[in-house]
Amino acid sequence: MSKDRQQKVYTLVVEIGRKAGDGLPEGASGAALVVYASGVDEAEAVRETVAILKQADTAPLDVTGYGTLEEREAEGHEIDAEERALMMRALEENAVIVAQVTPFDD
Repeated sequence: MSKDRQQKVYTLVVEIGRKAGDGLPEGASGAALVVYASGVDEAEAVRETVAILKQADTAPLDVTGYGTLEEREAEGHEIDAEERALMMRALEENAVIVAQVTPFDD
């Protein structure tokens, strides 16, 4: 496997709208999800995340990428041990991990 095809973990924030069965609190208009997703590049991580969220009966509207652990550190982001552990789990399991859900109130 060439180095450029190596899996990395990307931090994404996904905005979701309402959909029947989405599990969001009554009265919420949607939510923001902090997600750690593995992929060979950010585009693949976004595609995988959107596909999995659709399978989970959510309605992804918008995805903002914040880069890899290394990119975020270079930008001065403080990343705690819990966040690092979730990132490692996403990498080891080739997974999409939703780390935080913040519902939007109208």
